[in-house]
Amino acid sequence: MEKSDGIALTLIVLYIISALFSFVQGFTMTTVTQKITYKLRNDIAIKINKLPMKYFDKKTNGEVLSVITNDIDTLSMNLNQSITQIITSICTIIGILVMMLSISWQMTLISLVILPIAGILVKMIVGRSQKYFVKQQDYLGHVNGQVEEIYGGLNIVKVFNAEEKVTKDFEKANNELYKSAWKSQFLSGLMHPVVNFISNIGYVGVAVAGGYLAINGTITVGNIQSFIQYNKQFTQPINQIAQISSMLQSMVAAAERIFEFLEEKEEVITAKGNIDTSKLEGNVEFKHVKFGYDENKMIINDFNADVKEGQKIAIVGPTGAGKTTMVKLLMRFYDVNDGEIDVDGHNVKDFDRGELRKMFGMVLQDTWLFGGTVKDNIKYSKEDATDTEVVEAAKAAHVHHFIKTLPNGYHSLINEESTNISAGQKQLLTIARVILADPKILILDEATSSIDTRTEIQIQSAMDNLMKGRTSFIIAHRLSTIKNADLILVMNHGDIVEQGTHEKLLEKNGFYADLYNSQFDEL
Repeated sequence: MEKSDGIALTLIVLYIISALFSFVQGFTMTTVTQKITYKLRNDIAIKINKLPMKYFDKKTNGEVLSVITNDIDTLSMNLNQSITQIITSICTIIGILVMMLSISWQMTLISLVILPIAGILVKMIVGRSQKYFVKQQDYLGHVNGQVEEIYGGLNIVKVFNAEEKVTKDFEKANNELYKSAWKSQFLSGLMHPVVNFISNIGYVGVAVAGGYLAINGTITVGNIQSFIQYNKQFTQPINQIAQISSMLQSMVAAAERIFEFLEEKEEVITAKGNIDTSKLEGNVEFKHVKFGYDENKMIINDFNADVKEGQKIAIVGPTGAGKTTMVKLLMRFYDVNDGEIDVDGHNVKDFDRGELRKMFGMVLQDTWLFGGTVKDNIKYSKEDATDTEVVEAAKAAHVHHFIKTLPNGYHSLINEESTNISAGQKQLLTIARVILADPKILILDEATSSIDTRTEIQIQSAMDNLMKGRTSFIIAHRLSTIKNADLILVMNHGDIVEQGTHEKLLEKNGFYADLYNSQFDEL
């Protein structure tokens, strides 16, 4: 009786220890998994800000988002489940192997023979299926990219009745995703029956060997029965690992995409030293600048210009002449292929990019506002600005009156799509943002394109006041808006073909005059 009580107590203690280890294992793996995914998300967020603009030229927003969402989630979910299963299975195999050796090393040897055979077959299957798991994750990124792109411009899709076209495009990408997913899951699913078949062969071998040993009196029938039970348990963890093989391969494919993203080439850092931008005046010189988004196809051939501080410079020319590209080069969104751009005698490549861009205020043709209050959107350029400064900037941009008509004034929320304000009002808010930053160099890329004529006159007046004492680059298609520019650079095919004031360029009766007159002819 006392012996049975001791056994019962031992079992209870073992069950308690088992439960405790299960709890520790779950807690540890959940903590490790979440810390890994937390760090990877942070690393990706940091990496995005270090990647050159040309990387995003060849990737859709959806594809980049897919790495942050789908791939990270796949890695997180599968890492927790699969690693836990693998650890449990390995511990089980080791424990059972010890017990099997204690019964019969001969039969244990037969059981172990199946492992290299199963391993070779599994390796062959994984070799064929892994590439489809990688394709599956890749096409999932393409599908997400299409969805993000279509819903981002859904109004345009509907205007041009392109629903059928975008649906067909999506079906094509979705079909590729289906094919890669089907092949990956099918090939991965072969592992379980293959491993199970090899295990059964081993099971038969053990039974035959056990019968032979029993006949010779080397082992008892009871030990054979015990060994066969252990043998079944020995192959069970192997089968479980085979069952989660698809999970493991999805995890590996997701990890490959994540690390491939993290290993992308970053922007070249060429800063030679700390240049105090607060002491610079805003003189800009372009010296024989050559540039092409594709190195084999130059779009800026030999750009030269000398801009003095405080000048208002207008850059005009037909579509594709290279106007916006020059501004991108000035702000080091891209680096020149040849030549150089100097700011107050310093090559822009010698600046830290962040420090260089502190000198610039930029208003683009395409506005960008984020989900938040009106005040937060204006303060985006200067987080420590006071409420008074925000109001003054809004007044200078002629948007204060509109803001006051909103239900909560400056504390009114703007949704992410900015559907609750007009395109012109969005542009005014972005102009207020630049005014608040008080930059030394202004860049206006069709800044008044979304504003009505009356508002444009007000904005032009505000901009004239703002541009006094600051170097300003104005990219404009409506040439009537840049008549009072100090210097007009006329671009065509990547070169400056004419330069001068509005009146002098008209007197030349050349390329600029043709551009200017053609706008009135169209009217």
